[in-house]
Amino acid sequence: MLHNAVSWETRARGGRYYVRSRREDGRIVREYVGTGAVAEIVAERDRLDRDRRAGEREEQRRVQHELATAESPIAVLHDDVELLAHGALLAAGYHQHRGQWRRRRG
Repeated sequence: MLHNAVSWETRARGGRYYVRSRREDGRIVREYVGTGAVAEIVAERDRLDRDRRAGEREEQRRVQHELATAESPIAVLHDDVELLAHGALLAAGYHQHRGQWRRRRG
């Protein structure tokens, strides 16, 4: 169960209580958790879960950035090798016919 928002609320009747909001079937549903020590524990657990998920998202972004950075020189090398191969085949008397390399006649 993914909780989108959590908060402490105070009502006119007094007291502070903990509620969570989550999306369920496209609607926002508020869930009353409680008051006192139990609510404090649940609120802390929710905070730790949010922090853990945020850390996982940040780690995923970092890994994606590293992969993109590592792939860039490989893509340049691939393009250069393809260009050299193309030139070598043309110099050797080949041509491309519908994507296939064929030797020229004559």
